[in-house]
Amino acid sequence: MRLKFSINRRDAWASGLLCALGLGTVLQGSSYSMGTMSQMGPGFFPVLVGALLMLVGLLCLIVSGLSKDEEEEEKIGSPEWRGWFCIVAGVLAFIALGQYGGLVPATFALVFISALGDRTHTLRSALLLSVFVTIIGIVIFSWGLELQFPMFSWG
Repeated sequence: MRLKFSINRRDAWASGLLCALGLGTVLQGSSYSMGTMSQMGPGFFPVLVGALLMLVGLLCLIVSGLSKDEEEEEKIGSPEWRGWFCIVAGVLAFIALGQYGGLVPATFALVFISALGDRTHTLRSALLLSVFVTIIGIVIFSWGLELQFPMFSWG
């Protein structure tokens, strides 16, 4: 079995987007104080995450470029507009409800609306997923990390 290196255009765009996002994060994060390993500044984590994003982008490009000789490029179907719409609507709902409703309704709405973008989800499965992720979000962000984001807000 021989491997050859050929780059799929879609994979190249995805890898390039990861690298560009990582580079932007590194550049923005480096404008903050880095601190030291024992006393990390506000720029340390964004720079680290951005560098990891760039590394993942490069690894994706390399791994996706290695393919079998017999392998044909897969056909790309039409975009899933329902998924795109639901994910964008979920993020917008999170922004609005996060500001005016708090962490619980914002997280619930984000997951519920985004889950509806997947044709395999039913209303029941989207509801269960939303409840589960909201509970996990409360445990991690509100109790574990003590994030200053009110669970409920009326204003």
